[in-house]
Amino acid sequence: MASSLTCTGVIWALLSFLCAATSCVGFFMPYWLWGSQLGKPVSFGTFRRCSYPVHDESRQMMVMVEECGRYASFQGIPSTEWRISTIVTGLGCGLLLLVALTALMGCCVSELISRTVGRVAGGIQFLGDIGTSSKWNCQRSPVPGRGLLIGAGCALYPLGWDSEEVRQTCGYISGQFDLVP
Repeated sequence: MASSLTCTGVIWALLSFLCAATSCVGFFMPYWLWGSQLGKPVSFGTFRRCSYPVHDESRQMMVMVEECGRYASFQGIPSTEWRISTIVTGLGCGLLLLVALTALMGCCVSELISRTVGRVAGGIQFLGDIGTSSKWNCQRSPVPGRGLLIGAGCALYPLGWDSEEVRQTCGYISGQFDLVP
Protein backbone atom coordinates (compact mmCIF):
# COMPACT_ATOMS: atom_id res chain seq x y z
CA MET A 1 0.00 0.00 0.00
CA ALA A 2 1.21 3.47 -0.85
CA SER A 3 1.32 6.20 1.75
CA SER A 4 0.67 9.89 1.35
CA LEU A 5 2.81 10.66 4.42
CA THR A 6 6.52 11.14 4.86
CA CYS A 7 8.37 9.44 7.72
CA THR A 8 7.64 12.51 9.87
CA GLY A 9 3.98 12.28 8.87
CA VAL A 10 3.79 8.64 9.92
CA ILE A 11 5.28 9.52 13.31
CA TRP A 12 2.76 12.40 13.58
CA ALA A 13 -0.08 9.99 12.76
CA LEU A 14 1.00 7.47 15.39
CA LEU A 15 1.55 10.13 18.07
CA SER A 16 -1.79 11.73 17.16
CA PHE A 17 -3.53 8.42 17.67
CA LEU A 18 -1.78 7.84 21.03
CA CYS A 19 -2.68 11.36 22.17
CA ALA A 20 -6.31 10.99 21.07
CA ALA A 21 -6.62 7.59 22.77
CA THR A 22 -5.09 8.90 25.99
CA SER A 23 -7.34 11.97 26.01
CA CYS A 24 -10.46 9.87 25.35
CA VAL A 25 -9.59 7.36 28.07
CA GLY A 26 -9.01 10.22 30.50
CA PHE A 27 -12.33 11.79 29.53
CA PHE A 28 -14.32 8.59 30.00
CA MET A 29 -12.69 7.51 33.28
CA PRO A 30 -14.40 8.71 36.46
CA TYR A 31 -11.18 9.45 38.33
CA TRP A 32 -10.81 13.23 37.94
CA LEU A 33 -11.56 13.98 41.58
CA TRP A 34 -11.00 11.72 44.59
CA GLY A 35 -12.45 11.87 48.10
CA SER A 36 -14.27 9.72 50.61
CA GLN A 37 -17.79 9.43 51.91
CA LEU A 38 -19.13 7.18 54.66
CA GLY A 39 -15.61 5.78 54.97
CA LYS A 40 -15.49 4.63 51.34
CA PRO A 41 -13.40 6.06 48.48
CA VAL A 42 -15.42 8.13 46.02
CA SER A 43 -14.35 9.49 42.63
CA PHE A 44 -15.91 11.74 40.01
CA GLY A 45 -15.41 12.53 36.33
CA THR A 46 -17.34 15.06 34.29
CA PHE A 47 -20.22 12.65 33.64
CA ARG A 48 -19.33 9.49 35.58
CA ARG A 49 -18.75 8.63 39.23
CA CYS A 50 -17.67 5.73 41.41
CA SER A 51 -19.23 4.90 44.77
CA TYR A 52 -22.26 6.95 45.72
CA PRO A 53 -24.69 7.00 48.66
CA VAL A 54 -28.27 5.76 48.36
CA HIS A 55 -30.99 5.48 50.95
CA ASP A 56 -31.63 1.82 51.85
CA GLU A 57 -35.37 1.61 52.60
CA SER A 58 -35.14 -1.76 54.36
CA ARG A 59 -32.49 -0.57 56.85
CA GLN A 60 -33.63 3.07 56.88
CA MET A 61 -30.09 4.37 56.43
CA MET A 62 -27.62 5.62 53.81
CA VAL A 63 -25.39 2.96 52.24
CA MET A 64 -22.61 3.28 49.66
CA VAL A 65 -23.08 1.65 46.27
CA GLU A 66 -19.53 0.69 45.31
CA GLU A 67 -19.68 0.69 41.53
CA CYS A 68 -18.87 3.07 38.70
CA GLY A 69 -21.36 4.42 36.22
CA ARG A 70 -22.84 7.43 34.48
CA TYR A 71 -25.30 9.78 36.06
CA ALA A 72 -28.90 8.77 35.41
CA SER A 73 -29.40 11.71 33.04
CA PHE A 74 -27.53 14.71 31.70
CA GLN A 75 -29.42 16.86 34.22
CA GLY A 76 -28.22 14.48 36.98
CA ILE A 77 -24.64 15.74 36.55
CA PRO A 78 -24.05 17.72 39.79
CA SER A 79 -23.31 21.16 38.29
CA THR A 80 -23.86 23.22 35.17
CA GLU A 81 -20.10 23.68 34.91
CA TRP A 82 -19.59 19.90 34.78
CA ARG A 83 -22.26 19.62 32.07
CA ILE A 84 -20.49 22.26 29.98
CA SER A 85 -17.14 20.58 30.69
CA THR A 86 -18.58 17.27 29.48
CA ILE A 87 -19.69 18.81 26.17
CA VAL A 88 -16.52 20.81 25.55
CA THR A 89 -14.12 18.01 26.51
CA GLY A 90 -16.12 15.43 24.55
CA LEU A 91 -16.05 17.66 21.47
CA GLY A 92 -12.27 18.07 21.85
CA CYS A 93 -11.80 14.30 22.14
CA GLY A 94 -13.99 13.76 19.08
CA LEU A 95 -11.90 16.19 17.02
CA LEU A 96 -8.69 14.51 18.15
CA LEU A 97 -10.02 11.11 17.13
CA LEU A 98 -11.18 12.42 13.76
CA VAL A 99 -7.73 13.84 12.95
CA ALA A 100 -5.89 10.79 14.31
CA LEU A 101 -7.96 8.30 12.33
CA THR A 102 -7.65 10.40 9.17
CA ALA A 103 -3.87 10.54 9.68
CA LEU A 104 -3.69 6.78 10.19
CA MET A 105 -5.68 6.27 6.99
CA GLY A 106 -3.11 8.52 5.29
CA CYS A 107 -0.48 5.90 6.16
CA CYS A 108 -2.29 3.41 3.93
CA VAL A 109 -3.93 5.51 1.20
CA SER A 110 -1.89 7.53 -1.24
CA GLU A 111 -2.86 11.10 -2.03
CA LEU A 112 -5.09 11.35 1.09
CA ILE A 113 -3.04 13.83 3.07
CA SER A 114 -1.64 16.83 1.20
CA ARG A 115 0.41 19.59 2.75
CA THR A 116 -2.72 21.75 3.14
CA VAL A 117 -4.72 18.91 4.70
CA GLY A 118 -1.83 18.32 7.11
CA ARG A 119 -1.85 21.97 8.17
CA VAL A 120 -5.63 21.96 8.65
CA ALA A 121 -5.36 18.76 10.68
CA GLY A 122 -2.70 20.38 12.87
CA GLY A 123 -5.01 23.34 13.47
CA ILE A 124 -7.85 21.01 14.41
CA GLN A 125 -5.53 19.22 16.83
CA PHE A 126 -4.65 22.54 18.44
CA LEU A 127 -8.34 23.29 18.78
CA GLY A 128 -9.03 19.82 20.24
CA ASP A 129 -5.81 19.71 22.26
CA ILE A 130 -2.62 17.74 22.23
CA GLY A 131 -1.31 16.58 25.57
CA THR A 132 -3.66 17.29 28.45
CA SER A 133 -3.34 16.03 31.96
CA SER A 134 -6.09 16.43 34.51
CA LYS A 135 -6.52 14.83 37.88
CA TRP A 136 -7.49 16.38 41.15
CA ASN A 137 -7.46 15.08 44.68
CA CYS A 138 -9.27 16.64 47.61
CA GLN A 139 -5.85 17.20 49.18
CA ARG A 140 -3.90 18.40 46.08
CA SER A 141 -3.86 21.20 43.54
CA PRO A 142 -4.94 20.69 39.92
CA VAL A 143 -2.49 19.85 37.16
CA PRO A 144 -3.42 22.29 34.39
CA GLY A 145 -4.21 21.06 30.89
CA ARG A 146 -3.15 22.71 27.62
CA GLY A 147 -5.02 23.42 24.40
CA LEU A 148 -8.37 24.93 23.70
CA LEU A 149 -11.36 22.58 23.98
CA ILE A 150 -10.02 19.92 26.34
CA GLY A 151 -8.09 22.59 28.22
CA ALA A 152 -11.28 24.66 28.58
CA GLY A 153 -13.14 21.58 29.82
CA CYS A 154 -10.42 20.97 32.41
CA ALA A 155 -10.53 24.63 33.46
CA LEU A 156 -14.33 24.53 33.85
CA TYR A 157 -14.28 21.37 35.97
CA PRO A 158 -13.15 23.04 39.26
CA LEU A 159 -16.01 25.53 38.97
CA GLY A 160 -18.32 22.63 39.89
CA TRP A 161 -16.51 21.84 43.13
CA ASP A 162 -19.09 23.83 45.08
CA SER A 163 -21.83 21.29 44.22
CA GLU A 164 -23.47 19.39 47.07
CA GLU A 165 -22.03 16.04 45.93
CA VAL A 166 -18.46 17.34 46.01
CA ARG A 167 -19.04 19.06 49.36
CA GLN A 168 -20.26 15.80 50.87
CA THR A 169 -17.18 14.03 49.57
CA CYS A 170 -14.42 16.61 50.03
CA GLY A 171 -15.71 18.61 52.99
CA TYR A 172 -18.44 21.16 53.42
CA ILE A 173 -16.02 24.06 53.17
CA SER A 174 -15.07 23.03 49.61
CA GLY A 175 -15.77 25.57 46.92
CA GLN A 176 -14.78 26.51 43.40
CA PHE A 177 -11.06 25.83 42.94
CA ASP A 178 -10.82 24.98 46.66
CA LEU A 179 -11.07 21.38 47.93
CA VAL A 180 -9.83 21.94 51.46
CA PRO A 181 -11.25 19.04 53.52
